[in-house]
Order: sequence, then structure tokens, then C-alpha cells
Amino acid sequence: MIAIDLGSNTIRFIEFDGQLWGRSFEKIVKTAESLHDTKQIGEKALGRIISAINEAKTKLDFASNDVRGYATAAMRMATNSDSIIEAIAAETGVRFTIIDAEKEANLSLNAVRYRLKKLDIEPSSFVMADIGGGSTELIVSEGETSRSISLNIGIVTLSERSNTPQKLSDSIESFKEQICSQSFPHTSLVLTAGTPTTIAAYLNGMDYETYDPEKVNGFRLHLEDCYRVRNELLNMDETMRARYVGVGRESLIIAGIMMVTAIYEALGYEEAIIIDDGLREGIALEYFR
Repeated sequence: MIAIDLGSNTIRFIEFDGQLWGRSFEKIVKTAESLHDTKQIGEKALGRIISAINEAKTKLDFASNDVRGYATAAMRMATNSDSIIEAIAAETGVRFTIIDAEKEANLSLNAVRYRLKKLDIEPSSFVMADIGGGSTELIVSEGETSRSISLNIGIVTLSERSNTPQKLSDSIESFKEQICSQSFPHTSLVLTAGTPTTIAAYLNGMDYETYDPEKVNGFRLHLEDCYRVRNELLNMDETMRARYVGVGRESLIIAGIMMVTAIYEALGYEEAIIIDDGLREGIALEYFR
């Protein structure tokens, strides 16, 4: 089967046969572009999504596989999500289901648990943070039970509402306050999604084109290294920065790293385990379960 995660910034595809992961593909589509102002998914974003799906069809075997696609925060928030879903289906044959924050969190958690087990890293309990383009999911995993909190702030939406350094700083403080207002155990911290995996890849000498999830999964990321990567990326021009983080993310990555460090600071951690797997893999695992 082919699992598709249509996020607020990136669309991600992967093949899975129930045992082995196959080919994967992802593309930055900026689904949530201007969503904060317009409350709608724009025509340009729609065009990028359709183009990305058609490109994926040249790389993955859509003809021989069932396809399951889920859409998340941007589609949940948009007032025109139904018409966008219909337009995508009409142009590509792929029909997305919009899932709520709780299901998104549970599927991502299942994927992370699956990967941690494969890595022989199985903390009895952990806090997992998944920073998306339109929302942030914070999940407490304790044995077989879990609870999740969804914050309606992600990298894209935060960046769009924070167009000055002071506004960005204020938004990050507000983000930290939302986290601090909740109760979390101090166990292990697990980070997934694009920003922490990008930081880990950079520290491993990889750029966007040479990214290898095998080298990222299980990486121990220290808070002090997050600060260092942020400063080094800030000192690059946008062309160089795009080499490491991907075209379309060069203007978002600094806000993303500030959100990552805010999570460390709010929860009182100095180290986190980085996992590349997320909703995309969770969709695939759900299909076979």
C-alpha cells in the first residue's frame, strides 16, 4: 500500500507491504500558506499538492497499491477544505480523509513506538512532541496508555503571524506558556517531524538531498546543539540555508528551531531522541492492523 500524509507544509508518501518499508517521497507544498489570514487553502497551494501527487506517481507504484491519504491541521482549519479535497480527487484520483488531532497523535505515536522498538530503545514512558506546519501535538506515552494535547500553532502559522523579531519572540513565549500550563512527567523526550530531523541531519553532515533517515532515527539531540545550529543557519544566506533544509523551508526553519528549543525549555530537558517516522508511517501501520 501507499500511505500519504498531507501536512500543513509537506506532503509525504511511503510504500509498505506490512513487513518492509519501500520507496518514499516527500515534497514541500505549503498547504497552510496564507491560511492564518484567509482561513482558506489557496489555489497556488492546491496546484502544488496536485503537482506533488503527480510527481509521486512517477516514483511510486500507485497502479498496484491501495492508497490511503490523511490530511491534518491545515485542512481542519480551512473553510474550503471540502472543495479542495474534491479538486485533488478529481485531478489525481487520490481522495484524502481529514482526521482530527487525536487520531493524528495516536497514529504518529504508534509509528514512533514501532521505530523505538526496532531500535531497541523502549523507555517505559516518554513525552513526544510533533511540530507540524499548522499545529503541534504533545503526547504522553506511559506503557500502553497515552494522552495527547494539540496546540493550534505550527511552524507555518507561527511564521505568518510573526513577521518581526519581536512578534516572533512574543509568539514563542506564548507557545512556551501553553506548554507550561499542562502537566507532563519528566521522563524521556522524543521529537519527530521536519525541524528536529533537519537539525539531526545537519549535525550528521547531511543536507536536504543526502538526507538518510537511518542516520537520524535514534539520534540523541542536545539542547545546546539546537542553539548552535540555529545560529549557524541564521548566518547563512537563503540559498545556502535551502541546501540544508529544503527549498520552501529556508524562511521557516528558524521559527521551527525556536519552537523546538521552547519545548526543551518548557519541559526541562537537555536531550531528546529523534525519530523520523511519524503520521505517514502510522497510516501504513494502521492499514495492516
